[in-house]
Amino acid sequence: MKIVISLFTLVTLQTVSKDAVSKALYQTVNMQPDATASADNPVAVPLTPISQYAVTPAIDLKTYLDSSANVIETKYRVALDRLKQQAVSLKAYAKANNYNADYGFLVDMSIPSGKKRFFIYDLKADTLVSSSLVAHGFGSYKENCNDQLVFSNMPYSFKTSVGRYKIGSSYNGTYGPSYKLYGLDSTNNRAYERAIVLHTDKNIPETETFPRRIFQSAGCPAVTPSFLPVIGNYIKTSKKPMLMWIYS
Repeated sequence: MKIVISLFTLVTLQTVSKDAVSKALYQTVNMQPDATASADNPVAVPLTPISQYAVTPAIDLKTYLDSSANVIETKYRVALDRLKQQAVSLKAYAKANNYNADYGFLVDMSIPSGKKRFFIYDLKADTLVSSSLVAHGFGSYKENCNDQLVFSNMPYSFKTSVGRYKIGSSYNGTYGPSYKLYGLDSTNNRAYERAIVLHTDKNIPETETFPRRIFQSAGCPAVTPSFLPVIGNYIKTSKKPMLMWIYS
C-alpha cells in the first residue's frame, strides 16, 4: 500500500512540476520587461506582453513558410512598385513647401517588420538608394492581424503615427544620436508632443529576419545603429529641411 501511495505521489509531483514549468516558460517568453523610460514612454511600464515571441501552434512548418513567403514576396514587389508612386508625391510636396526635393525617406509600414521597409530615395533620379529594417510601436501590433498594423496620434498609445514628418535637429538622447520629428499631417501632428524621434536601437538586427518579427519600439521609428549615420549624412549636407513619410 505504501508503495502505491508513493508512486501516486511521485507521478502527481512530476505532473504539477511539469505544468508549473510550462506555465513559467510561457510567461517568460511572452513577457518583456519595460522598466526604463523611453521617448514615447516617460513612465516606466511593468511587464509588457509582446506577441513576437508567442509560441506558434504545431503546424506543417514547411508548408506554412512556403505559403507565407510567397504571399509576402508578392506583397513586397507590390510595395516596391508603390514606393515610386509615394516618391513622386513626396517630391511634389517637397517642392511646394520648400523642403529638400532631391532626397527623401519613405517608410512603408505595410511591409512586415522582419523585412527592410525604411527607404532612402533619390527623388531627383527616381531611384532607391538604400534600405534598412525599422521598428514600429508595440501598440500598433494586434494578434492575428496578418502583420497589418493599427496607428494612432494619441499620447501614450505607443503606436506608430502615419504621415509626413519634417526632420529636425539632432541631439544625444537615451538611445544616443537622435533626430527630432515634427508631424505635418493631422495623423501625426502630435509627434513632437509625444517625443516621437528618429533614433537607433541595438536590438534591431542588421539583416532581415522574416518571418520572425523584430524588436518593437514605444512609438518611434527606430533603426539599426549602423544605418542612422547613413541617414544623418543626407540630413547634415541638405541645405533645406528633409522629409520622412511613414505610410501603410
